[in-house]
Amino acid sequence: MSESDENVPGRNRTRFPGISSRAYEHPADRSALVALRKLSGFDTVLKTLSGLLPERSLRLLFLSDSVRVGEQQFPHLYDMLRDACYILDLEKVPQMYVVQDPRPNAMCIGLDEPVVVVTTALVELLDEEEMRAVVGHEVGHALSGHAVYRTLMEFLTGLAERVAWLPLGSIAFRAINTALYEWFRKSELSADRAGLLVGQDLQASMRGLMKLAGGNHLHEMNVDAFLAQAEEYESAGDLRDSVLKILSVLPRRHPFTTVRAAELKRWAGSRDHRRILDGHYPRRSEDRDTSVYESIKESANSYAKDVRESKDPLMGLLRDLGAGAGDIGGKLRDRFAGSRSGGNGAENGGTGAEGPGN
Repeated sequence: MSESDENVPGRNRTRFPGISSRAYEHPADRSALVALRKLSGFDTVLKTLSGLLPERSLRLLFLSDSVRVGEQQFPHLYDMLRDACYILDLEKVPQMYVVQDPRPNAMCIGLDEPVVVVTTALVELLDEEEMRAVVGHEVGHALSGHAVYRTLMEFLTGLAERVAWLPLGSIAFRAINTALYEWFRKSELSADRAGLLVGQDLQASMRGLMKLAGGNHLHEMNVDAFLAQAEEYESAGDLRDSVLKILSVLPRRHPFTTVRAAELKRWAGSRDHRRILDGHYPRRSEDRDTSVYESIKESANSYAKDVRESKDPLMGLLRDLGAGAGDIGGKLRDRFAGSRSGGNGAENGGTGAEGPGN
């Protein structure tokens, strides 16, 4: 292979010169990032704060107690990393480390220079194309600058914990934590999309997510059945199940795996994804001109669309309230009783036992 070809992908895939991370970011993630990028000197302040954070010690730890990926160590991962940077046109290839850990995981950290870290369990779990999607996921985090803003999340979360003893401090902490974790989950959906743009193999992305949920037992799993779980999770049960779902997701930094799979499949079939593959996507050179107002508007529209299209019982009730539906007391009674009959008042005596986990 000639020197000029060393960064060319191993198989024929579309490259996206100058692509902006706005092309694949979830609207809720994009609106937050656009607003933060507009704050003059914001990144400089965060990088100054990094001296107070354990970033230097983490870098030294990875250097001293893990394996740095390169031409002589894990060369197949190094090829994937350079490949992902070539596809997304990320000029500087971040350093990458493999750490011994029985839990399959990957992350992108660092303020001044992003660092990609993958665990040995993940390397052993995934095949080449599944791993390619994961590496693309982490490079997507780097291109979006998520590492910088996640550091802000950690800083604000720690600050909120320190003032939790003050009057209203606990309420403020919960509000900050809830908002930041919601953004964190949406940033994961963004990175999943970046992984698909890099791998350009939806089935490999689906297989990787299934393995994260069920281990290396693909012969025992089925993509359609896995996606059906997400459908059942969203639609099954009554209002009690809706409340339990909200409470279970609030402390999580990652969306549930079946939900991630369903979200990625929807995006893969969307017009936005097709336009990117056809070369019609926002460029980094246009980032400075991006409107904060328009980004926030897109985010609000996205949440409104989620409510309109959701099959969750609580979202259905919210739609009824928004439409000015009558007999709200009756609707509440029916939905808590698990009734699917609408407005006839009949109760089926169920307790939501058809919901997930039962």
